[in-house]
Amino acid sequence: MTLLIYIAAALAEIGGCFSFWAWLRLSRSPLWLIPGCASLILFAWLLTLIDTAAAGRAYAAYGGIYITVALFWLWTAEGIRPDRADIAGVLLSLAGAAVILLAPHRN
Repeated sequence: MTLLIYIAAALAEIGGCFSFWAWLRLSRSPLWLIPGCASLILFAWLLTLIDTAAAGRAYAAYGGIYITVALFWLWTAEGIRPDRADIAGVLLSLAGAAVILLAPHRN
């Protein structure tokens, strides 16, 4: 369930941030900010659902998932295929997220 929450949070964050990108960099209507802000609120709420005693640990582990979903966005939404360095970075970030999520912690 944690992985699904992280993926949903990443999609919500990327969608929300992309609305600002579209407005400021692609000259889209400021109305793009309405669903974008709602998406960022959804992102923040989703991260509160992660079952951990420390918010910072949940956010740190989320980083690996975010990087993965961001490169998926790059490929599917922007039409730019990730290269070897992108894939290496994803693998490193997922390894780091796994260590943070799965290691025993003292709290």
